[in-house]
Amino acid sequence: MSDSNVSLWQPTVDGPALRVRPLAAADLEPLHAAANDPELWAQHPEPTRWQRPVFEKYFAGALACGTAVVAEERATGRLVGCSRYYDLDPAARSVAIGYTFVARSHWGGGTNGEFKALMLAHAFAHVDTVWLHIGRENWRSRRAAEKIGAVLDREGEREANGVMVPYCWYRLDRPGGA
Repeated sequence: MSDSNVSLWQPTVDGPALRVRPLAAADLEPLHAAANDPELWAQHPEPTRWQRPVFEKYFAGALACGTAVVAEERATGRLVGCSRYYDLDPAARSVAIGYTFVARSHWGGGTNGEFKALMLAHAFAHVDTVWLHIGRENWRSRRAAEKIGAVLDREGEREANGVMVPYCWYRLDRPGGA
């Protein structure tokens, strides 16, 4: 993302149960507490992300990108997830949402759906297409993407930490067309 788009792509938006807000350096401890669960990362292309040194690398990248957001429970202030916008393509009027996780304590309810809905509503105010890049074997995330209406566009490989990993590209188009 270019510097001129950073604040645009790091919004604060409220939903019924969640507040999506910019990631801050002070979020490391509470976010690691939410991510410190091997089961959370079991199907992920980076399955050791629950380990502190691996998570710290993820967190540093999220902080450095300037477009990462956290999902915060409005009632408690507890951080329950993280995501980011990336790969902005102004010519194609598209952006990707990814690097997302939601604490396992919030699986099976409405947290992931609300988190994505808030991020998508913000994105579709500025672009026509949102991409989700999901590890090919991450069936949980693939089902969650399909549940919110994402359509599998193609499969291929993406670089992740210097290694080519099989991925799926899911597409969501702005409701009502371009």
